[in-house]
Amino acid sequence: MQPAPQQQPVYQQATPQQQQVIVGQPAQYTVGAGNPMVGAMAYPATSATMALVMSILSIMCCGLFAIPGLIIANGALDITKQVPGHPDASMAKIAQIISIVGLILTALVVVFYGGMIALSIGAESSGY
Repeated sequence: MQPAPQQQPVYQQATPQQQQVIVGQPAQYTVGAGNPMVGAMAYPATSATMALVMSILSIMCCGLFAIPGLIIANGALDITKQVPGHPDASMAKIAQIISIVGLILTALVVVFYGGMIALSIGAESSGY
C-alpha cells in the first residue's frame, strides 16, 4: 500500500479589488485557496520616528534640531489625529514634548550665558 500523495496549497493571484487598500477599512489578502484574510489595518505613513530622532538630537546639540523636530512632530500629530488608533500617535506626542523641552533648555542656556556676559562686561566697565 502506497501513501497518499500530499497536496500542495494552491495560491491565487489577488484581484485588483483585493489589492486596493482604503485607509480605515480592513485590507483583504488572498491566502490559500482564494480565502480572503480580513482584519489587517492600513495606516497612513507619518514622520514620527524622524521627529523623535530630531527632538532627541536637539537636547544633545544645544537646540539645533528642536524647531524642525517640533514642526515634523506637529505634522505627524495632524496625520495621527485623523485616524483613531494610529500606532505612531504616542511617538509623535513624545517627540513634540521632547522638542519643547529642548527649546526651553536652549532658551535657559542662552539667558544664563547672556546674563553672565552682561555681568562680566558690567564688572569690567565699573572697574572691579
